[in-house]
Amino acid sequence: MKIDARNLARVLNDPGAWRILLLHGEDTGLIKERAQNAVIKIAGSADDPFRVAVLDRESHDKLMEEATALSLMGGRRVVRVRDASDALLKPLEAFLAQNSDTLVILEAPGLSSRSKLRSFLEKHAHCASIGCYPEEGRNLESSITRMLAEHNVRIASDALHWLSSRLGADRAAARSEIEKLSLYAGDTGTLSLDDVRASSGDAGSVSLEDAAFAATEGNRIAADTALERALGEDTSPIAIARSFLTHLHRLRRVKAAMAAGISRSDAIKMLRPPVFFKRTSSFNRALELWSLLALTKAVEETQALEYACKQTGSPDALLCRRYVSTLTARAAMQARR
Repeated sequence: MKIDARNLARVLNDPGAWRILLLHGEDTGLIKERAQNAVIKIAGSADDPFRVAVLDRESHDKLMEEATALSLMGGRRVVRVRDASDALLKPLEAFLAQNSDTLVILEAPGLSSRSKLRSFLEKHAHCASIGCYPEEGRNLESSITRMLAEHNVRIASDALHWLSSRLGADRAAARSEIEKLSLYAGDTGTLSLDDVRASSGDAGSVSLEDAAFAATEGNRIAADTALERALGEDTSPIAIARSFLTHLHRLRRVKAAMAAGISRSDAIKMLRPPVFFKRTSSFNRALELWSLLALTKAVEETQALEYACKQTGSPDALLCRRYVSTLTARAAMQARR
């Protein structure tokens, strides 16, 4: 069964209602987090050797053996399968045909919507298929607030907006940043904008934002400097592509709203999270340089960059440098006209 946003919380809170849980999408960190939470809810621990089996790609052939094994210590077993693909369709069909209460959790980042496995599970009444995609806007702010609340920490609204605009696309990286902020908050339990900025410092996510804003303004030196800083901090080229994609999407939303007759200022105010006040002039400058058509083309090129970076053995850092150089040159050319 395909799980929509309205039923997501219910399914995640009660994963035991299903026989197979498929977690797919682009956010590998969110997939891992949801898989681990589901394991803990069923087995009480993420690494119980008697009730939890973890299969990587090399051990997929043991799926049926593990899924139909009896729990030696009692309680329901969980089989967590990483890098799941269509090759698992037949053994999973065989598993569903047997009487077993084992929960099988499939971690399948990037699984295509045309996947036979995904299509089968989304139609099966005892299987749940959940998309895990990078959060943005209010959804991301809600997740940040919720993760901080787990540590009894609150955050000011301006600090929340600032943080949500800078967190990377990967859930694991976001949670790591939240953990750091929770330690920083200490006994006060409240984070101000100054607290968040002081704790985050010159993180890779900020470097990425610097690069994206500078590139769409046509500032080659600033864009290259920020990009090299991000790469020097071991920032993933895929994260770089996604950061640029987020920025371009926001510019395009404003341009599309303006084309529909909404004023620029009102269109910018509609963005969530809002543009950080220190970035406003740069954002407006980019809007002056880029047409809606040009932004649409840039979005497509950025999506192609992310796909290229995911290919095994690709020179991803070089691809990012060439992409940023091309994007910046295009903006600079418009600025000279």
